[in-house]
This record gives sequence, C-alpha cells and structure tokens, in this order.
Amino acid sequence: MKKQLHPVLRYVGILAASLLYAAAIALFLDPNQLAPGGVSGIAIILNRLTDLPTGTLILIMNVPLLALGMWKLGWKFVLSTMVAVAASSVFTDLLAPYGPLTTDPLLAACAGGGLLSVGMGILFKLGATSGGTDILIRVIKLKYKHLKTGSLFLVTDCCVIATSAIVFGNIDLALYAAIATIVSSFCLDLVLYGRDEAKLVYLITDHERAIADRLLQELEIGVTYLQGQGAYTRDSKQVIFCAMQKRLLPRVQEIAMEEDPCVFLIVTSASEIFGEGFKDISAPRL
Repeated sequence: MKKQLHPVLRYVGILAASLLYAAAIALFLDPNQLAPGGVSGIAIILNRLTDLPTGTLILIMNVPLLALGMWKLGWKFVLSTMVAVAASSVFTDLLAPYGPLTTDPLLAACAGGGLLSVGMGILFKLGATSGGTDILIRVIKLKYKHLKTGSLFLVTDCCVIATSAIVFGNIDLALYAAIATIVSSFCLDLVLYGRDEAKLVYLITDHERAIADRLLQELEIGVTYLQGQGAYTRDSKQVIFCAMQKRLLPRVQEIAMEEDPCVFLIVTSASEIFGEGFKDISAPRL
C-alpha cells in the first residue's frame, strides 16, 4: 500500500506550490498583461478594470467555486484548496511589487506558463488545487475520468484569452497569453502523468523461445505469448508481446536480431501502461 504523506509535510508542499503559482502570476503574467485563462486570467483582466489587487480578486471569485467543491468533492478537498487559494492570493499580492522579472512577452509567457503549471501540478498531486477552474476540472473529471487535465484547461482557457484580446484591445498580448496557456497545458500533463515513453513490441519469429528467455533473463522484461497464424502459409506461430521502457528498446532489437536475423519486429508507443514496473493502477486519476 502506498505510504501517505505526513499532513504537516503535505501542507508545507501546498504552501510551496502556492508560492510557485503566485510567482508565475505576479512576476511574469500579470505585469505583462498576459491573461492565460482560468480565474487568475479573469482576475488579471478585472484588475485593469477595477484597480483591485489581482490576488484579492482571485480570492473573491473563488468563494462560490469553493462552495461547489465542498458540495461535490468533500471537506477534505476543500480544506486543502482553501489553504492553497488563500496562500496563492496573499503571495500574489506580496510579490506584485517585485514584478515584472522580464518585459519580453514571449519570455514572460513561457516562464509564467511553465511555473504556473508546476505549481498546479504539485497541488493536484497533493490532493488540492489552486481553486478557480481547477475545481470545475475536478468536478468534470469525476464523470469523465479519461479526459486529461491539461487538455481540459486548454479548452476553458481559450474563452478567457479571447476576452483579454477584447478588453486590452491588443491581439498580440492575447496571442502571447495563448502561448503561455499551451506551455502550461503541456507542462501540466508532464508533471501529472510524466513522460510516457513506454514501448510495445511484437516479435514474429521461429526462435521465440530463445528470444523470450533472453528478454526475461538479461532485461527482466515480462513476456507474453500470443497465438498467431500466417494467413498465407496457415502455419501457427507464437508471437512475442512485451512492454518496456523506451531506453530498453535498442537492446531488445539487438537480442532479436542475434537470435533470428529474419525476425519480424513491430514497435509502437504506449500512451500509458499500468502494472508492475509502470504506473500504479490503484492510484487516483488526476
């Protein structure tokens, strides 16, 4: 069973992630008028219209969303998210006087988007969110578990980006905000799901026993036999099927060629693999 993180360490992690999230907004995105989406993007837009601090606006807009989270996701989730929302809002206002760290909109979009996603990803892994559309995404994921979090953010953020183009009257800033959103979406999936570089290999050979034995002994790769039959010859064959980390593929190819120069080898990528040596199938899907 997976060991639970100590509650104190968990909340320290939530505070650290909230600081990263706030730094992305206060030091890169907000001072460069980049509204990449979500409640933070809306807060950046409203800040220009009302002069209220961005962090304060984030806190105010999160109140009804936290109520939704309490209803759908429970007290434990809401408590963690309330801490994250309060901390990120305070940190945003505290860091605001120190920004921007760069006035280049492209650098700000890339750095801000990346930092934003790292903060959100850590919060998600710790069982919290930064509030806002994060809560909506969590609620959606309760029903549609197969949808990836970063992709859902990308869809919802497009509406905010379009609004920023109208309010700021600058299509260039909206396009830079879109870059920040794309960077954030990519990095968020990377933080949450990792780089799924697993490979699936099918080997059709007359030396299946020799190849399978070497894969098991030398590389400790699990091997499965699939029953196959040639459509032309009608000959029965045992097809070797195995999943492995990408780094092991060259050695697998070498072993196959050494045992059978005429081996027929099919390699394909796997987006996700669950089980021993790969991801924990019992872990909650983010």
